[in-house]
Amino acid sequence: MSTYYKRITLCVADLEKSLGIYRDILGFTINYIQPSEKDSFSYPVFNIPNEADLNFATMDSPEQERTFALTEIKGVPLPKQEGIYMSASVIKVDDLADVITKIKALGLETTDVKTDENEYATFIEQAFVDYDGHLIVLYQLMEK
Repeated sequence: MSTYYKRITLCVADLEKSLGIYRDILGFTINYIQPSEKDSFSYPVFNIPNEADLNFATMDSPEQERTFALTEIKGVPLPKQEGIYMSASVIKVDDLADVITKIKALGLETTDVKTDENEYATFIEQAFVDYDGHLIVLYQLMEK
């Protein structure tokens, strides 16, 4: 048996605004953007009311095609993400300090930076919450 993790899909209220993070700051590239049909699998999977309109964007990382996706939901309000975070996307970046500076310039909430070290590498991580309440953990790995 083989397991292959295809992608994460985040539901967002404003696709262009979200692309300002995931494309423009984190460096994912657009594979395609298209409106979803009313019989799209996204409606029952995400429990989206049929009166909503959806746009679906898939993005590539340098190593994998369509590794990240955004589903824009228009016409119905998205629930507020409050309290304990139930999931996180973890993304490796080359220059964490630069990325976090750009994230903070958008007015997004960030955690404090945390550094761990072992005999092989220094591991720096910091998280932020995007416009729709998704927790994104960023890390930079520096080999010794």
